[in-house]
Amino acid sequence: MRNLAIFGLFLLLSTASQVAVAFVDGLLPNGNFEQRPPSFELKGTQVMGRSAIPSWQISGYVEYVESGHKQGDMLLVVPEGSYAVRLGNDASIKQRVKVTRGIRYSLTFSAARTCAQEEKLNVSASSQSGVFPMQTMYSSNGWDSYAWAWIAKSDEVEVVIHNPNVAEDPACGPLIDSVAMKALYTPKRTNKNLLKNGDFEEGPYILPNTSWGVLIPSTMIDDHCPIPGWMVESLKAVKYLDSTHFSVPQGSRAVELLAGKESAISQVIRTVPHRSYVLTFTVGDANNACMGSLMVEAYAAKESIKVAYESKGTGGFKRAVLRFRSTGPRTRVVFWSSFYNTRSDDLSSLCGPVIDDVELVSVRHQKRM
Repeated sequence: MRNLAIFGLFLLLSTASQVAVAFVDGLLPNGNFEQRPPSFELKGTQVMGRSAIPSWQISGYVEYVESGHKQGDMLLVVPEGSYAVRLGNDASIKQRVKVTRGIRYSLTFSAARTCAQEEKLNVSASSQSGVFPMQTMYSSNGWDSYAWAWIAKSDEVEVVIHNPNVAEDPACGPLIDSVAMKALYTPKRTNKNLLKNGDFEEGPYILPNTSWGVLIPSTMIDDHCPIPGWMVESLKAVKYLDSTHFSVPQGSRAVELLAGKESAISQVIRTVPHRSYVLTFTVGDANNACMGSLMVEAYAAKESIKVAYESKGTGGFKRAVLRFRSTGPRTRVVFWSSFYNTRSDDLSSLCGPVIDDVELVSVRHQKRM
């Protein structure tokens, strides 16, 4: 009778994992994988049943990994809680979520590479997808958090994380943990700031139990940037920071430019041709041991400025101003870092200057004020 009751409970959980859940900002149901599969659905670490992991459906070679599990000479570490999943050859995990049609959403998840240098992940929802290459890891502990955004085309979506690689070892593949979602709303331009979301306060969900920020991919990967109003116009990602774990010049969010001129953000704004404008912004460091000479380059219309910042790696910032005259009805504002930097505490993790509190006003408006 006891075995029959256990089987009945498992059948109920399996059925529930196929039903769409109502969306709320934060972790998806069992998004940190702390609810275990039944022991009879595990063969070692391999998950055997399609719906064995509560709230999820799987396909391909998926492993349920406990923190401290050894893979050869490597000890696998889980960033949050005790468990994560590993996606082996052509493996995927997915979950159905009830959303609001037409709203932009972001997906945040943590991932770590375990085998091949060429590991990557394909993330999809609402017939939109992005491929995340994992050759470059930005955190010294081997785990990075990523954000990806899409527009909901229906009231129910299937969120999928897929490892498209096929390696000689079927168990090779990235570890996944802490999968979360957040609805995104774009702040409007005002008379006090012609830029949208110039303070970066609107952005993807930052996992509270992680301390390394969230990587925002290039527009080559994501058509809908998880930081509303902005685009990542570069080969490499930028990092979205929170004031809980980093020094943020203003408010609770900011952006770190990680990879020199390969790490740039931009925004296109409406301007009046031949009118003068003033762009002000803050440059600083994130209190993350990014020591030494940092420099941000800013461009607007035909003007540019280089802002040097000598960082002690312990937090701090300075204000900068760029004046320009628009040349047309649209002006692109661009920020990038002049060169690569690495953290002084591990000499390997990429870091760079922090950008925050970006404001743009017309000179005519500024004079009226």
